[in-house]
Amino acid sequence: MDISTLGTVVGIVAICYVIGLGCKAYEKIPDKWIPVIMAACGGVLGVAGLYTMPDFPAGDVINAIAVGMASGLA
Repeated sequence: MDISTLGTVVGIVAICYVIGLGCKAYEKIPDKWIPVIMAACGGVLGVAGLYTMPDFPAGDVINAIAVGMASGLA
């Protein structure tokens, strides 16, 4: 991954961060489940990014899920 594709991954990180803040504010979600939720949201956003962003750093669905999950956990 080169520096030109950094913007696509930063978008996933930012969206997952906002979702994580919402989960933290919603008191019925235990803190231990927030990383799982972030990884799942990141995986979904990674697959969406694969099909919508021309310079996404993954070439197939499995790698897109991995990139998205890592970005969601960041």
